[in-house]
Amino acid sequence: MRTMLIAMGIFAATSLSAFAAEPAKMVDTKMGKVLATEEGMTLYTFDKDQDGKSNCDEKCLKNWPAFHASQGAKPEGEWTLVKDSAGKDMWAYKGKPLYTFVKDKKEGDTTGDNVGGVWHVVK
Repeated sequence: MRTMLIAMGIFAATSLSAFAAEPAKMVDTKMGKVLATEEGMTLYTFDKDQDGKSNCDEKCLKNWPAFHASQGAKPEGEWTLVKDSAGKDMWAYKGKPLYTFVKDKKEGDTTGDNVGGVWHVVK
């Protein structure tokens, strides 16, 4: 019986890590459901980025803040980590680095979609 309880405890502990929360969520917007931060701020991709590499420089990041990962965050599934221009870890989804937009003020705002023809909401 004791061995079975220990085995169940080990299984439960290792299973929890397999179900780690994703760093973002889906929110409803006028454009339909989009990917957003936990606070509900819409996430965007930048056409000038390359898979696994951010090309948004320091000036760019003032308007398009990187979706930074918390310390100790681990990539999982389609979620990976890349470095922003300052060398900080930021999230990427399906290889595309993710950003918010300074002109989005509340949950569900999508004012950054198609800015300059190179910024796009993530659906």
